[in-house]
Amino acid sequence: MDTIKIGNFLASLRKEQNLTQEALGEKLGVTNKTISRWENGNYLPPVEMLKELSDFYHISINEILCGERLAKEDYQEKAEETITGILTGSPFSFKERSDFWKRKWQKDHFYGNLLLAVLLLALYITGWQFSILPLMIAVPFAALFLYMKRRNDMMIYVENNLYGPVK
Repeated sequence: MDTIKIGNFLASLRKEQNLTQEALGEKLGVTNKTISRWENGNYLPPVEMLKELSDFYHISINEILCGERLAKEDYQEKAEETITGILTGSPFSFKERSDFWKRKWQKDHFYGNLLLAVLLLALYITGWQFSILPLMIAVPFAALFLYMKRRNDMMIYVENNLYGPVK
């Protein structure tokens, strides 16, 4: 998205209404500096404000994001371009975002995982030292099961942060 083009379009819409940045800011509940930042292309209005601007100027959000009024025949094509631009505009790939949330989960759960590993190791050593064969056999299977459970918990956490919680 071209923030400069969007800003110029927002400025022209405001001027068509014969409003100052301060007057528009008062109507929308923001400062004139915020309006200036939008119009200079420094920032895009947040989603809530896009809806308010759309209602205020009687245009679509798509027209705001395209930075121009759209003819009916161009509307769908421009909407597809806008959506594609938004979806591909993330500075991070899916894998990078996924890896970030995995590392965050591992960092947040480090001490719990360490405690679990120490406990399992202590149980295994106890079984070995006292020749308790069932304990020596059960601990590796318990460790494998708990590893898979913790990994599954991590992936649920990652997916919830990537896609949002499942409803």
